[in-house]
Amino acid sequence: MDKKGLSSFLLGLGVGVGIGMLFAPKSGRETRQLIKDKADEGSEFLKQRGTELKQSASEWVDKGKEAISRQKDTLADAVEAGRQAYRDAVGHGSSPEGAAQ
Repeated sequence: MDKKGLSSFLLGLGVGVGIGMLFAPKSGRETRQLIKDKADEGSEFLKQRGTELKQSASEWVDKGKEAISRQKDTLADAVEAGRQAYRDAVGHGSSPEGAAQ
């Protein structure tokens, strides 16, 4: 959840609680308990959402590491192929400088 979404959620929660208090036909004690319960629900929602976001971020980091590893392997293979081509060219008596002449 981004900052804007979190701000919207908290604003909505506050407005909802405020309107609920205005129209609730309950005693002050019951209303305070209701507010506490709703705040606890909101807190639990944020904890759960935070855990989900943390897991999602962890998955993206793992995918990024895998992609980097694959690219590193590809680059290492390309470098080795270039070295082998150079060794083959030098080993057969032709050199890159001689080929240009």
